[in-house]
Amino acid sequence: MIGNYIHEPTDLQCGQAVLAMITGKTAEEVCRELENDRETTLKEMKTYLRNNGFLMSDVRNEVVRKQELPVLCVLSLETPRCWHWSLYRDGVLYDPEHGVLDDFPISARKYYWKVERY
Repeated sequence: MIGNYIHEPTDLQCGQAVLAMITGKTAEEVCRELENDRETTLKEMKTYLRNNGFLMSDVRNEVVRKQELPVLCVLSLETPRCWHWSLYRDGVLYDPEHGVLDDFPISARKYYWKVERY
């Protein structure tokens, strides 16, 4: 069950917040299950989703406009402060730091991985 918007509990937990939004869990549950309350790696994101009934594409796609995005995907955004995980679902961006958005937050580069339930 894909859950509602979750704000990142700390500045280092955007990945856990994204995983929580996809799986319908809390960010705290994801931190415990990952045994990680800091930055998440791409490998951790893929493995966690696979272990929870989702497939995250092996293909990293560059994106310019949100209209190019699939229905559900994980985003990696190069924001002015850091690289940052975010979520796109059905035309809306769910950004763990910036909130629910109509478009990308300021980002120099943007990539996505398609996510599907299996």
